[in-house]
Amino acid sequence: MLNALGLLKERRFLPLFTTQFLGAFNDNLFKTGMVLFATYEIFNDSTVESNFNALATGLSILPFFLLSALSGQLADTHDKARIVRIVKTAEIGIMLFGSVGLLAAKFGHTTIGLGMMLASVLMLGVHSTFFGPIKYAILPQHLKGDEVLGGTGLVEAATYLSILLGTVIAGWITVEGTAALVLTVAVIGWFAGRQVPTAPRAGAKLTINYNPFTSSWRLISDTMHIPRLFLAICAISFFWTIGSVLIVIFPPLVKNVLTADERVASLTIAIFSVGIAIGSVIINWLLKGRISAKFAPGSVLAMAVFLVAFSVEARTWTPAPGDQLYGVAEFVTHPQSLLVLATLIAIAVTGGMFVVPLYAFLTTTVTKDQTARTVAANNVVNSGAMTIGAVGVLILGALGMSNQDMLLMVAGMCIISAWIAQKLHRACD
Repeated sequence: MLNALGLLKERRFLPLFTTQFLGAFNDNLFKTGMVLFATYEIFNDSTVESNFNALATGLSILPFFLLSALSGQLADTHDKARIVRIVKTAEIGIMLFGSVGLLAAKFGHTTIGLGMMLASVLMLGVHSTFFGPIKYAILPQHLKGDEVLGGTGLVEAATYLSILLGTVIAGWITVEGTAALVLTVAVIGWFAGRQVPTAPRAGAKLTINYNPFTSSWRLISDTMHIPRLFLAICAISFFWTIGSVLIVIFPPLVKNVLTADERVASLTIAIFSVGIAIGSVIINWLLKGRISAKFAPGSVLAMAVFLVAFSVEARTWTPAPGDQLYGVAEFVTHPQSLLVLATLIAIAVTGGMFVVPLYAFLTTTVTKDQTARTVAANNVVNSGAMTIGAVGVLILGALGMSNQDMLLMVAGMCIISAWIAQKLHRACD
């Protein structure tokens, strides 16, 4: 069996890996730069900051809900490599538009700039919707059966490492630097996408249903009747509901509870991303290439414990004096910071260990001509769950729930995820 890391030497994997890495990096660099810019330089109210983050999150998710069925049908009907090239060409235009929005807001045209930035987030959501099914569905087509879990783990690890880099860089470069860099990376990604080997449809050509509502309903009903897929998608959806809550509350929590600046916010999010990448690698090593939910229940229960610990640590954190914010040097030398950072890493590692095998279930349970639609069905359900999470933050915030209390709510959701994962383990192993 080809070692998972050995896949990085193969043209059947490396160009897709590189394209996915650059795309996730660019997407996260723009979104994080935008959120940090709005949180620290435009707004000055924790509720408004959370609402803006929730709106941005909702806009990025909406295309997954509306267009995933169409993207899955197209990916299973046409050459996936050709779709990659079209999507990467569109990314250049999106980043150009978003960069103009960043610069407009920076130089005083705040309303226009914010509108353009949010529109760019929506377009990036469309971009990711059409690329998402391909990055998983193409793996069983290009890889051998015993390589799929390793390839999936590498793609997941690359995704979160790219989030790491994008997050760190977003916190340290200027708005002008962000605008220039996202355009540069989009162009490099376009060249990488052109190297992805052809991946023609594996079955009969489909009749495309362009109605987003009926196609989504049909896609879900055609997929969710398979017990292991139903359980895997439900477990993944609960995980991303948890993720959406954390995404929305984290920047305001760092600013207003940990009283730290945007560079610290980018550092902590980056450390979180490293932990998920580590978890992705660990679970592949533990399972030795076998697709199983054996460790999923324990992983997500451990995640719940660490979330409770993080909530307690946030409540007992000693804030910066006055209206000051801790910089990186002050934060890392804070007597409580090592425990906070270690807890964040533990949350992320256990989360990565939980979710990676579940994605492997999606691509190996059905035939190769159905994998893109299966991933697309998962994306539809996931996006609905994430939207509920983002809206839930808005409602609970309006009712006065603190970010620390929301962490406890998320920990409770982990228990439901563990129950679903245990049912999947019993059904399949």
